[in-house]
Amino acid sequence: MTTMKSLMLVMLVLAIAPARADDREAGFKDLFNGKDLTGWDGDEQFWSVQDGAITGRTTAEHPAKHNTFLILKDAKPRDFELHVTFKIDSAGWGGNSGVQYRSKDLGDHVVSGYQADMVGADPDKYSGILYEEKGRGILANRGQKVHIKSDGTKEITGSLGDAGELAKAIKKNDWNEYVIIARGNHLVHKINGTTTVDVTDDQTEKAAQEGIVALQIHMGPPMRVQFKEIRIRDLGESKE
Repeated sequence: MTTMKSLMLVMLVLAIAPARADDREAGFKDLFNGKDLTGWDGDEQFWSVQDGAITGRTTAEHPAKHNTFLILKDAKPRDFELHVTFKIDSAGWGGNSGVQYRSKDLGDHVVSGYQADMVGADPDKYSGILYEEKGRGILANRGQKVHIKSDGTKEITGSLGDAGELAKAIKKNDWNEYVIIARGNHLVHKINGTTTVDVTDDQTEKAAQEGIVALQIHMGPPMRVQFKEIRIRDLGESKE
């Protein structure tokens, strides 16, 4: 009887126990090994790994002459969910960075395409927006649901909340989790679980369906940005 009660207790504990982290992360592939820049390509005077994080840094002595990118090699994801944990300095001008996706490599570590934007400045006008680098510019500001029509005109179809209130979810000088979901022509950004933009891009000749992933350092005054826990899940077979 004691054995049966013990078995039932174990079964009850297993039934109510939270899912293990690896179960929750099922289907995700790590894009950064936490040690070096294996699998990535960028200008080594700006990019390194420090304290287990990809670190992009410019200085007064070594400024970036143009926006420069660390590019994920040999991959052009199509439909996916991408998670990136980031921290950007907010001292001075605050710096400007972003995560490129479904983008194009133009050479010399220059990239064009969709960007999940982030800045360290306060007040923060840009973190969470959808920007198109070397393209159509700002496609959606924080808090907007946007439909980009076939002729390129943009229609705001709804609100996700006040931009200033949504910015309160973003921690300055601390780590934040960026989630980018791209499925077909539907693009969603989230920071720390808060949805910042929701975009449907129907401008067929400009709406990228696949492309590279890259991390940005913006030209300008000295800045530092760090990235870790970069992982991706293919949604090609997803019915979500």
